[in-house]
Amino acid sequence: MSLVDRHIAFLEALRGAGMSVSLAEDLDAIRALRALEWDDRATVRAGYAATLVKKQSQRPTFDALFDVYFPRMVGDGAAALAAQESDGAGDAGAVRDNAEALAAFRDQVAEALAEGDEQALVELAAEMIARFGAMPGRGPGLSSWSAYTALQRVAPAELTDRILAALLAEGRAEDQARREAARRIGSFTALVEGDARRRIAEEKGPDHVANVAVRPAIDRLDFTAARKADLEEMRREIYPLARRLATRLTQEHHARRRGPLDFRRTVRASMSTGGVPLVTHHKPKRPHRTELVVLCDVSGSVANFAQFTLLLVYALRDQFEKVRAFTFIDHVHEVTGYFTPGADPGDVMADLAASTAYAALWGRTNYGRALVKFEEQYADALGPKSSLLILGDARSNYSDLHLDVLKRLAGSARHAWWLNPEHRRHWDTGDSAAGRYGEVVPMVECRNLTQLGELVHDLA
Repeated sequence: MSLVDRHIAFLEALRGAGMSVSLAEDLDAIRALRALEWDDRATVRAGYAATLVKKQSQRPTFDALFDVYFPRMVGDGAAALAAQESDGAGDAGAVRDNAEALAAFRDQVAEALAEGDEQALVELAAEMIARFGAMPGRGPGLSSWSAYTALQRVAPAELTDRILAALLAEGRAEDQARREAARRIGSFTALVEGDARRRIAEEKGPDHVANVAVRPAIDRLDFTAARKADLEEMRREIYPLARRLATRLTQEHHARRRGPLDFRRTVRASMSTGGVPLVTHHKPKRPHRTELVVLCDVSGSVANFAQFTLLLVYALRDQFEKVRAFTFIDHVHEVTGYFTPGADPGDVMADLAASTAYAALWGRTNYGRALVKFEEQYADALGPKSSLLILGDARSNYSDLHLDVLKRLAGSARHAWWLNPEHRRHWDTGDSAAGRYGEVVPMVECRNLTQLGELVHDLA
């Protein structure tokens, strides 16, 4: 692959991961790289990032793809060559994967983690994959390298106590030391995963890794596929997203502030300019803001989606006249009180997770029963000024759907929408009743922060 081909493939991989890279930015990157020295990989990375990355949340995706298309070394790199030269005989100096070698290697990892030696950790990650992540002889289509296998073998997370002791010896507070230890182990794990991707890219090509192994940018990552670290990053993205949306909505509300043309006043004013209406006059427009009622399924993996939607809606509560929120599994529980002004988003999410028990009677998702209970207890929440927003995957364990109840609830509101975090191809499979519910209330696919932001914008 030529350098130009690699550049084009890299940009296409960024676009495929959800980053918007325009032709102008492509040309900007080329101009920047022409002015930089190509013998320093960090400089090349910085040049690409300065011209292509628009926000910090995209940086992990950018870095992962850069490492795939512009790897820092090939194979075992200079370390393998040095070992061969010192031994004088290729494989004779190779270290076996035995208990003694593993213990010695874990000591090296623990020491580098305790000292925070970034360069040593980069080299140890490559060595870890080479020694403990190799899986030769696998079937066709399977990779010969596995970060999971190497991490299970070395288990760096089990070194936390040793790292914590070293940090405490430096005089750090225990809470701070624990957070720092977790951060270092997480960073080292990411280095190991990155080296596995690099080696797989050598085998199968960088395009294969970009399509299969590299996670999309955080705002394009599916709620249902998010890991614990992803959820924390998504939480940090909610309020910047809310600020951007609020700015857009305020500008659009101002642009729509004028009412219909006041023909009489316009004609009267035109008399001073010889009958030419240079200035138009409009009738005052009656202000109207929506009351929003949110009904959320908080069972299983859908709970993450519901929590982030609730956080975003409440971050935008000034754009609505009133917001009320309810959660359910097979029973309905109002959670409006958790969203007090100035509340910490992390505390709010923890409270929502803890309140799940109030939303369940038997613990099995039952949309029909939840709709009936909502109508019985909270029907007064809906009215001609209200918009009903239902969040969930419409999987109701083959129970009675009570479509008639949903039709009455939607009919009593001004608008009704249903946001479904599942991919559309999974609708109406298994116990999904997405199609039948979608006939009553318009159902929209909403799988990530980008789609969520656009949908909430349309609601307001």
